[in-house]
Amino acid sequence: MVAWEYALLVRRYQGQGRNFHVTFVWYGPDGSRNDVTAYGDTAIAHLNRVGREGWELVSAAEDVNNVQGSTEVHRYHLKRPLR
Repeated sequence: MVAWEYALLVRRYQGQGRNFHVTFVWYGPDGSRNDVTAYGDTAIAHLNRVGREGWELVSAAEDVNNVQGSTEVHRYHLKRPLR
């Protein structure tokens, strides 16, 4: 039987008009929380990076709130075999 470990990559977009800010945060299987924004400016760049480390995308979810300005939160759930 394969044992898995799980992680979460969160992309947060906050902006209004032409001003916006995008951040990426990695929630590791050990409970750590790291700002990984500097590693890339797209979700694809981050997913390819962690894919090379053995992580597999399990699911993705999006929350959008456009009532006051624009906020988007994308959650990428990943897993890999426990080492």
